[in-house]
Amino acid sequence: MSHDESNPSLLTLVATPIGNLGDITARAIETLKSVDVIACEDTRVTGNLLDKIGIGRNAILLSYREENEKQMALSLANRIESGENIALISDAGMPTISDPGFRLVRECRNRGIKVTSAPGVSAATTALALSGLPSNGFLYAGFLPPKSAARKQFLNSKIDFEYTIVLFESCHRIGQLLNDIIEVLGKERYISVSRELTKLHETIHSGTAEQVSDLVAKGSQKGEFVVCIAKDSFML
Repeated sequence: MSHDESNPSLLTLVATPIGNLGDITARAIETLKSVDVIACEDTRVTGNLLDKIGIGRNAILLSYREENEKQMALSLANRIESGENIALISDAGMPTISDPGFRLVRECRNRGIKVTSAPGVSAATTALALSGLPSNGFLYAGFLPPKSAARKQFLNSKIDFEYTIVLFESCHRIGQLLNDIIEVLGKERYISVSRELTKLHETIHSGTAEQVSDLVAKGSQKGEFVVCIAKDSFML
């Protein structure tokens, strides 16, 4: 469905910093200044961001999260059709990437509403670039299931996968995930684990699964983790 050019309103996906405030783009700031509504995961987090980057709070902040995404997608699409410009942001990184947003984008696409972006930093591609693992192709799988059996099932299905696999994991399960990687893929599988990317205590460990697991266990468990898993023949 084509966009109605008589209605200039649109949805803009705005990437926000994953840690370092200096990573926000000029285009992102200009967009957040100019829109009528900012849809965000947590209005408190977004309010703090707006204060820190010095752009004030002229726009309406509306909570758009997993729990209300289906209803809010319809409501926000209606607002855009009525003439409002809306920005969608997540607490960190790019909306829709392991964060709410795809339902709103889909609704806008189905209605012929224009969707654009003010792109920026991504934890997945940043970790991959810093890992030293092959980056000619990769599979981004986000957060794996919380149950060990389901994680192992996924890893088993990717034993011979030809590209690097990129995962997100929380501080609560990073040790369990690394144990599952060692059990299923072997202690010699080459991996990289990044923590607190772009922040003061950024750490990146690359090596065999056994080596990296030991280093992670000895370090801080705070923050979010990105795990990159190389193909089996990478170090041969």
